[in-house]
Amino acid sequence: MKLRNVAVIAHVDHGKTTLVDGLLKQSKTFRENEAAFSQTLIMDSHDQERERGITILAKNTSVNYGDTKINIIDTPGHADFGGEVERTLNMADGAILVVDAQEGPMPQTRFVLKKALELGLKPIVIINKIDKPNAEIEAVIDRTHDLFLELATEPEQLEFPICFADGRSGKAWEQMPGDIDASADLAPVFKAILEHVPAPDINADQPFQMLVASLDQDDYQGKYAVGRISRGSIRPGAAVAVIRADGTTEEAVVSRVYVSWGLKRVEVDEARAGDIVALTGIAAAGIGEIIADIENPVALPTIDIEEPTLKISVSANTSPLAGREGRFVTSRQILARIERELETNVSLRMETGGQGDYILSGRGELHLSVFIETLRREGYELQVGKPRVITREIDGRMHEPVEELTIDVDSEYVGAVTGEVGRRKGVLMGQEMGADGTTRLVFELSTRGSLGLRNQLLTLSRGTAVMNSLFLRFQPVGAPIQRIRNGALIASEAGRAVAFGLNNAQQRGTVFISPQTQVYAGMIVGLNSRDEDLEINVTKEKKLTNTRAAGADDAIILTPPTVFSLEQSLDFLEDDELLEVTPESLRLRKKLLNRSDRSRARK
Repeated sequence: MKLRNVAVIAHVDHGKTTLVDGLLKQSKTFRENEAAFSQTLIMDSHDQERERGITILAKNTSVNYGDTKINIIDTPGHADFGGEVERTLNMADGAILVVDAQEGPMPQTRFVLKKALELGLKPIVIINKIDKPNAEIEAVIDRTHDLFLELATEPEQLEFPICFADGRSGKAWEQMPGDIDASADLAPVFKAILEHVPAPDINADQPFQMLVASLDQDDYQGKYAVGRISRGSIRPGAAVAVIRADGTTEEAVVSRVYVSWGLKRVEVDEARAGDIVALTGIAAAGIGEIIADIENPVALPTIDIEEPTLKISVSANTSPLAGREGRFVTSRQILARIERELETNVSLRMETGGQGDYILSGRGELHLSVFIETLRREGYELQVGKPRVITREIDGRMHEPVEELTIDVDSEYVGAVTGEVGRRKGVLMGQEMGADGTTRLVFELSTRGSLGLRNQLLTLSRGTAVMNSLFLRFQPVGAPIQRIRNGALIASEAGRAVAFGLNNAQQRGTVFISPQTQVYAGMIVGLNSRDEDLEINVTKEKKLTNTRAAGADDAIILTPPTVFSLEQSLDFLEDDELLEVTPESLRLRKKLLNRSDRSRARK
């Protein structure tokens, strides 16, 4: 059977995973009575992927189309998960670039296309969501050509087929259709793959060799080493050598060989060069390492992963409520779980802090928060510090990461958004009006200046701002950025919050908790309307008297509390604050719970 290996790449929310759904269904990979046939976002099997509507983990599947087996690799679209993209593109020979017909090329479009072209992948462009009322097909095609002209490394990369698609309906055309409601299917996409993506080089007679692109694990087979066979073939029971980055080797024996079929792994007796396989029995294998024939252990070029730009402190929970809601609460348990994550999360780094904590470094706030949320759902209790930018010393001077920040916002809020980014030392690089009454603003802004920006923009724009960023470079550290957030409302007493105490608090700012919430001294219960922190007793009851006043004096009307998500809570933090994370709660607190300790620390 013929073989093609193709990756699907795009900016977040441009319809990449929905398109893969259609390819799976229309290739008859599922029977019509199978549950997957009626699902959407089939490839997004992770709970957080479905809830957030984004792909977090790269996944590979395969379909048969005619006499050809097509291995399809679905990659993340968010910049924070670029490490997943970088390592999995090595398994492909071609790339389907999905571009939204209204938004056009976006920051992550540039990143994933750059990586694909650097690896020499043959591109296919799909202009998706052509059914949008504000679609600008010709303008998007022109901008896509401009992007290729900027990023192409070879002249032939400027020649690529374009398909037009409505991925949600499972339709595609080689030319822009006159009627998108007419009957159609995804045959043009399959045709483009067969005609334009080259078959992998087959070196079946040479000794076995494979680069490990990802790892997986289950309770039955243990660790799976996933990658594309570069040459040779592999059978169960074969003796292999694992070649590490430092050149050392370790012997192992392959237990089972699996290939993908739809969403399943199918065990096979033999797999040959060009196919994407999952091997078991090789416990020593790590991402980026080589598995080769034991008689001829020759290494391959390794995968280069861009360095992290953000770090965060993680440690065991030390609050007065510690241990009440989680199953795993000790530093030893947290460390063991982090070490397991480091095996598969290639963009994550860890080092030991100076106060019994662990410093996690990642590609951005979303990258780190997804892992923290995973820990929370698995039953871990921990406390997290404010995200900090990773700096580098270059030529004797400290440098910080700088991002290209793209903001799409209703045009009436352009002034407010520009002013807020300007306060954070951002530089406006471009501005473009859209046909739907929105404006696209492009800034250069330090990662330090972007911390906490998303929440602020949503507030200023009444929830209409959409923010995307892409790492550009390191540059010398700029001027300090003034503190932007107001002070906190801090609980002065432990107990349960009551309406009378919360009413006093809401007269001084924004409240984060509701009545009957358990609080402790030093816990943050709201945001002050002024710059300084303010202690307040939210457990205070109204004093009883012999006579009851009539009328409004007895009535307390509380404003609904502002409830933060995990990412919003991380954005809120200042240097002297922590976020307590448990399976049931997110609590903001001061590092020093005692008022006198905080007073001494400020001196």
